[in-house]
Amino acid sequence: KDGKMRLTDVADTKTLLRIIQTIPSPKAEPFKRWLAQVGSERLEEIVNPELAINRAKETYIRKGYDDSWIAQRLKSIDSRRELTDNWKERGAKDRDYAILTDEIYKSTFNMNTAQYKELKGISNTKRNLRDSMGNLELAITNLAEVTANEIHNTNNSFGLNELKDDVQEAGKITGK
Repeated sequence: KDGKMRLTDVADTKTLLRIIQTIPSPKAEPFKRWLAQVGSERLEEIVNPELAINRAKETYIRKGYDDSWIAQRLKSIDSRRELTDNWKERGAKDRDYAILTDEIYKSTFNMNTAQYKELKGISNTKRNLRDSMGNLELAITNLAEVTANEIHNTNNSFGLNELKDDVQEAGKITGK
């Protein structure tokens, strides 16, 4: 506030939560109880994954999405997981997923991910683009990803360049 430059310590979310756990203050107790509750819920979801799906549905309902959109979104999450699992098996690294996804959007919607986010008014980089898509956009994206999976399997593609060719082809098919 005084305009002076000082060294500042920074921490990621995980580190901040650990710091909060160590604060011996009554004011920190509600937050600590919340952390314990969330941790407990996540452990329950490990035992029963359906609970995680139900939590996702409840979250989308609270955000105001309708049932058909939620069903489409959950379906697209599952298809996306299948696609990224396939990419991993075919030699793609985690950092390649963004490149391949960008190619799908460019071939399908004639805009890359950044342009699509700009169109949707998403400035927060952590916000998921798909949560701003309508039912038809989700369905088309889902179709592009399922098509890419089929092309990967048919071509027995391996490595980033072959996978990129496949997703471009899938995007062109669904773009039409």
